[in-house]
Amino acid sequence: MAPQFTVIRDTTPDSAIPRGAVVAMGNFDGVHLGHRAVIAAALEMGRTHGRPALALTFEPHPRRFFSPNTPQFRLTDERAKLRLLAGTGLAGAVVMTFDKARAGTSAQDFIHHDLIGRLGVSGIAVGYDFHFGKGRVGSPSLLVNEAPRLGIEVDVQPHVDIDERPVSSSAIRIALAEGLLDDATTMLGAPWFVTGEVIHGEKRGRDLGYPTANIRLDANCGLKHGIYAVRVGRGPERLDGVASFGRRPTFDNGAPLLEIFLFDFKGDLYGQALDCAFVGFIREELKFDSLEALIRQMDDDSARARTMLAAAPDAFPRLGAID
Repeated sequence: MAPQFTVIRDTTPDSAIPRGAVVAMGNFDGVHLGHRAVIAAALEMGRTHGRPALALTFEPHPRRFFSPNTPQFRLTDERAKLRLLAGTGLAGAVVMTFDKARAGTSAQDFIHHDLIGRLGVSGIAVGYDFHFGKGRVGSPSLLVNEAPRLGIEVDVQPHVDIDERPVSSSAIRIALAEGLLDDATTMLGAPWFVTGEVIHGEKRGRDLGYPTANIRLDANCGLKHGIYAVRVGRGPERLDGVASFGRRPTFDNGAPLLEIFLFDFKGDLYGQALDCAFVGFIREELKFDSLEALIRQMDDDSARARTMLAAAPDAFPRLGAID
């Protein structure tokens, strides 16, 4: 049985915080391969010294605080991020509220009050480009310089490159927006996924022979509109299918909706939360002149999705349990 993943928040009593932990520090949007290198360094440091390793992250994302009116395509909301972090082997996560007070905290105060005083960290792993504190003055080099005086260990991880391009959350967002799902999957180390509750739709799929589970994604989701091979998680169960994300131009050109047709499945999913992992991009969204042409295309999409999924039988993000 996996150890419980503990989430520490601003309201957590000091007595409930494990003293001497190692922290992997970052925003961790997507928990991609670059983030995982930082996490691996923290885990190794923790193993070496017999200390628990935690992630330290911020919510909401600082970008949302500084630019509240700018649409933000987040790869993972808070819960998804924590579930991914829980699947890495970390003992828990420290979630710090990013608000006006946090934004105004100097780098030195953050180190001495938050990291040393409240958390009592014994080590820090951080990426080469992570900055913190008022004016983003805090940097990996500052942590390295302060480490001997504070009696802590600091590990700075370099950027992770794939085909001579650095892995980043921004690069993954661009790949998803362009339908380059293979690139996004490679940088993430697993398929990108979303979680949502199944809602009632127009029931058109039933009439077409393709009943769908419909999920409304975040309004800022930047995923390219189109047809995808997907693997759906319902608790521990895995179900293969084909999904459309877009505005349904053949019918109403309405608000974007994720519509999932699950192969070889019968049952009522309304109100249930599903994890949907995007395994392969099939084609762009199209408008059809007739329902017959649409159904023929859906038959072809389903066949292609089955082939993609059969070639990737284990493709699904590793998710841990959180409270």
